[in-house]
Amino acid sequence: MTLSLGHFLSLGAMLFALSIIGIFLNRKNLIVLLMAIELMLLAVNMNFVAFSYYLGDMAGQVFVFFILTVAAAESAIGLAILVLVFRNKSSIRVDELNMLKG
Repeated sequence: MTLSLGHFLSLGAMLFALSIIGIFLNRKNLIVLLMAIELMLLAVNMNFVAFSYYLGDMAGQVFVFFILTVAAAESAIGLAILVLVFRNKSSIRVDELNMLKG
């Protein structure tokens, strides 16, 4: 059995739907929200790599490299902010965080 483009696109769609469900079902824990956003980015990256492979173009894979670099920086900054908020408030529940309002 060979894997076709449809298999990879359906896997990417399932990962994306799972991340959307994770965002909407869990709005209390900030760490789970960050993980759902990262899962969403990985689902999009899966589609980029699949199209890049099946079209024979390396541009999609290079674009994925840049997306992963930005996502890693975003996660590092987000977790640093999360640690500072936890030190100040002793909680990471989203509904209790009102100190980041403008």
